[in-house]
Amino acid sequence: MRVLIAEDETRLADAMARGLRREGMAVDVAGDGEDALAKCRLVSYDVIVLDRGLPVVHGDEVCIAVRRDSPQTRIIMVTAAGELEDLVQGLALGADDYLAKPFRFAELVARIRALARRVAPSRPPVLKHGDVELDPARRSVTRSGREVDLTRKEFAVLETLMSADGATISAEELLQRAWDENADPFTSVVRMTIMTLRRKLGEPQVVETVIGSGYRMV
Repeated sequence: MRVLIAEDETRLADAMARGLRREGMAVDVAGDGEDALAKCRLVSYDVIVLDRGLPVVHGDEVCIAVRRDSPQTRIIMVTAAGELEDLVQGLALGADDYLAKPFRFAELVARIRALARRVAPSRPPVLKHGDVELDPARRSVTRSGREVDLTRKEFAVLETLMSADGATISAEELLQRAWDENADPFTSVVRMTIMTLRRKLGEPQVVETVIGSGYRMV
């Protein structure tokens, strides 16, 4: 899952980013509305955690632009005010959900996962492919009942591949879904992650290389 945190309170943004990365999400951070819009033009985010009071370009304007240009992206509007009027205004602008500061981190995670499921409502809570099962909520993977210990990146790559239901996913898309903006697109990080993922899942191999195209589950 690729998430953008648009928040001008640096300490809060960094804390949220660290926490969400521990949950296996790829997270980018924007400190103002202009930066948020620039990142949205480059990346198709699953969810944006959007502070309404952003500087340079107001959060309301960011919300309107994202809803217009990227209708599949889900938006959680965040504000220091918890009044009903703010809630109504935020949702009227196109936000999908609303959080008033201060909020509990566990609630933020739950709301992000709930919104991400809306993008693919037919996706089951536990992904299955042959004898491989992946539970995103518990962050667990088993094969033939055997627990498979994966790193956050390996888990994110496997989740992306299993969600594709056999379709081929390019290395570029895997890089976008499982890593953040700090990843070097010219490294072999995707290939190396696939190699260790295959080794941990064991035989017979379930991740196939499609030459010139990417990877898929078989």
